[in-house]
Amino acid sequence: MTTGIVFGISPPGPTELILILAIVVIFFGVGKLPEVGGALGKGIRNFRKSVKEGQDEASSVFGELEDKPDIQDAEEKVAEKTGGSETS
Repeated sequence: MTTGIVFGISPPGPTELILILAIVVIFFGVGKLPEVGGALGKGIRNFRKSVKEGQDEASSVFGELEDKPDIQDAEEKVAEKTGGSETS
């Protein structure tokens, strides 16, 4: 079972979350909380979308690289087609 501790830092507990929420309310005020929450949500969605696009692009690039024949195979095919005479 994992405890969620990364680099010696555990996830915040209920007391820490209440303290963070209190600081946010003091800093932004109650009226701005929906705006702050919406902006935070949009930022998280954009970040996730960017990460997914990056993963998809990396997968397609590595997939193309796996589909290409090795240089040695290409050299052998050239040698077969030219009758074994290579010019260096």
